[in-house]
Amino acid sequence: MAVVVEKADMVTDELVSAFETLIPQLSSSNPAPSRDALAEIIASPTCILFVARVDGTIVGSLTLAIFPIPTGVRAWIEDVVVDSSARGHGVGEALNHAALQEAKMRNAVTVDLTSRPSREAANRLYQKLGFVQRETNVYRYTL
Repeated sequence: MAVVVEKADMVTDELVSAFETLIPQLSSSNPAPSRDALAEIIASPTCILFVARVDGTIVGSLTLAIFPIPTGVRAWIEDVVVDSSARGHGVGEALNHAALQEAKMRNAVTVDLTSRPSREAANRLYQKLGFVQRETNVYRYTL
């Protein structure tokens, strides 16, 4: 299964449809992004939306946020999702490699992400790629 990762540079019907399939596999509490929301993400200078294709079909995505702060350029990986039909075939690994390469190219000092403990395969992948679990508390304030 050959995986091709690319940066989404425009919103197409295919991209909208792919997210309608992928987001429910990632979150039951959030709807798929609208065409306008995808356009906003793609237009953002701080976000890169990666998609993975197998046989020309989008089967996964990853969002990389890169931002400067006083202690250096940081990067954060969010909303990694691989279609259930393509899991276990290197799609998540290919997406993460592309994100790490992009972060390095943009001079990020670190790349962070979070993953629920119940996502055992994802956690194994992140450790295999060299991510190290941090001793920190993650807090969320919902607006």
